[in-house]
Amino acid sequence: MTDNGRDLPNVQRAHWEHTYAAHPGMYGQEPSAPAVHAATVFHAAGAGDVLELGAGHGRDALYFAREGFAVRATDFSATGLEQLSAAARAQGVAERVTTSVLDVRASLPLPDASVDAVFAHMLLCMALSTEEIHALVGEVRRVLRAGGVFVYTVRHTGDAHYGAGVVHGDDTFEHGGFAVHFFSRRLVDDLADGWNLVEVHPFEEGELPRRLWRITQALPR
Repeated sequence: MTDNGRDLPNVQRAHWEHTYAAHPGMYGQEPSAPAVHAATVFHAAGAGDVLELGAGHGRDALYFAREGFAVRATDFSATGLEQLSAAARAQGVAERVTTSVLDVRASLPLPDASVDAVFAHMLLCMALSTEEIHALVGEVRRVLRAGGVFVYTVRHTGDAHYGAGVVHGDDTFEHGGFAVHFFSRRLVDDLADGWNLVEVHPFEEGELPRRLWRITQALPR
C-alpha cells in the first residue's frame, strides 16, 4: 500500500500524543542500552551537558541526569514531556532537567556552540525526509561545541520491516501506525561528512527484533 497524501509528521505527532496518554511510561524506567553507552562516551569526552532529541517520557534523559549531566530534554509530544518532568521531580533530579516541546523540522532553539553532547535514540529515523534529516544533523553540528559528541540510533535497511507496510517513499514505511525512515549505510556516511565518524555499531532491540545502528560521531577540536 502507498500513501503519499497525508501530512505524515503531524499525523505521527498526534499518534505519539495519543500513545503516551494511553500508555504512560510505556518504555519503563530503565535506560536504553544506547543511553548507557552514550553516558560513558560523554563522560570520557568531558561533557557537562546533554541535549536529548526525542526524549519521550524520559527514561534516558533521567538516566543522564542521575549520571550528573545537565539535561535539556526535547520532544514533539507535550504529554511525554509532562511525564518526564513528573518523574524528574519524583527522582530528585528536577534541578538538572529542563524540557521543551520541539519539532525537529525547525531550527534548534539554542545558540551556536552551546552544547557538549547530543543524544537521539530512534529520533532521526522517524517520519522525516532525507532533506530534513540532513538539516537536523546540520543543526546538531551548529549547536555542538568543538570536540562535541553526537550519539544516535536508527533502524536500517536490513530491518525486517524495511520495504513492507504502508509505503511513504524516501525509504519510509509505516507499521501499526508508526512510520520509520530506514537508514542506508550511505546515508549514515553522508551525515558524517565533516565529522569524525567514531563508530557504527549494529545491534538489535525488541521482539521482532528491530535491527539498528548506534552511530557515534564527534566534531573536530
